[in-house]
Amino acid sequence: MPVWKALPNALRDAHGSLVDAGNATGGEVVRLGLGISSPYLVTHPDHVQQVLQERAANYPRGDNTALWRSVRRLVGDGILSEGDTWLASRRTLAPLFRPARINSLVDTMAVAIEEATGRLDKAANAGAVVDIGAELSRLVCAAIMRVFFADRLHVDDALRIMAAQESIVTAMAPRLLAPMVPWWVPMPGDRRFHRAVQTIDDILLPVLRDALRQPGSEDDVLSTLARARRDGQPLTERQMRDDLVSMVAVTTETSYVALTWLWPVLATHDDVARRLYAEIEDVIGAGPVRADHLPQLKYTRMVLDELLRLFPAGWIVPRRAAGQDVLGGVRIDKGATIVLSPYATHRMAAFWGPDAESFDPERFAPERVARRHRYAYYPFGLGIHRCLGEHLFQLEAQLIVATLLSKYRFTLTEPTVPGIRVAASLRPQRRVELTLTHRAPSVAR
Repeated sequence: MPVWKALPNALRDAHGSLVDAGNATGGEVVRLGLGISSPYLVTHPDHVQQVLQERAANYPRGDNTALWRSVRRLVGDGILSEGDTWLASRRTLAPLFRPARINSLVDTMAVAIEEATGRLDKAANAGAVVDIGAELSRLVCAAIMRVFFADRLHVDDALRIMAAQESIVTAMAPRLLAPMVPWWVPMPGDRRFHRAVQTIDDILLPVLRDALRQPGSEDDVLSTLARARRDGQPLTERQMRDDLVSMVAVTTETSYVALTWLWPVLATHDDVARRLYAEIEDVIGAGPVRADHLPQLKYTRMVLDELLRLFPAGWIVPRRAAGQDVLGGVRIDKGATIVLSPYATHRMAAFWGPDAESFDPERFAPERVARRHRYAYYPFGLGIHRCLGEHLFQLEAQLIVATLLSKYRFTLTEPTVPGIRVAASLRPQRRVELTLTHRAPSVAR
């Protein structure tokens, strides 16, 4: 795709241009002329499978893309790195995110989420407008921070970490749009990026050092890392810091960013909202939500899956070709940049039908999932780098949605789905503001 076409499209609508390129080629591998950068766009599920699964060794994350250079300056070397460093981190962290362990924490998270809705009760009583993104941050912190830190980190400090992450992912936008500019060349957002990274370290490092001095016997992530051994030696402060920042970032980011999109979607899809409310009313009533409710929330899970299809937090996945390859009949030279985009693949008519841009949870009915290409849907990545926090998100998101919809009804201040802001994750262009009212008592069930 020549520069005179690809570059203006990318500058005008970075996200939509990837969907357009994928649809225009029917999923063929296409080289995007973006001036000084010409990455290969990979959208077909067959090619996604080859890059992320079958030939993953030839397509590492690398440090030659703007996204990964920025990520490394936040998280250092750990679970988001490559090679032996990545493998050591994954071996340490993977047991902490096994489904059986996360399942055992569901009721603890549910209680924390319920307790954190106190501010929303006051807002509903007063008829006050709330920024639901900010409130979701608080709910996510309440749930996740117990899993990660037990009682070692206060929710207010966790919120400061999430605010710093917000600064980081938005400050990265200029470098995403100018991917070949080296880091030693100053760019807008750089100072904000470095201040935010320093804020995270200022909060986390004292907590981490205290855990190293007194690891304790708790099974939260921080305490477990403090007791962990690699090659017979305890983890260094830097190893702990990098792994902890990585996992906090990816687990909180996906949760509250994805769930922020839910409210405008429900406001503009009455049929989906009615069915979702009906299921939660039938399963949970007035609450409280508990672990044994979640397997019954089948439609809620379908709604969340469809939400991640249209609004995957990680909308772009760059890779570097470590060696020459042929992908979809196209020669890929060593050192070339490969761009995969869940956002694009998830919205392409070839794989999701002519209504691919519409919101339809029925796409995730079991019989339709069974007929679909396995690699047409990958909001958490695929292959060896598939996100460890996927199961945690699925449970936490259901808990938050079920808790809020069992307690409240809502009216959006601006009842439309926002546009998308260019950032490292898929953020709304504007705040999503709404007014809550208390759920009316139901008749006996």
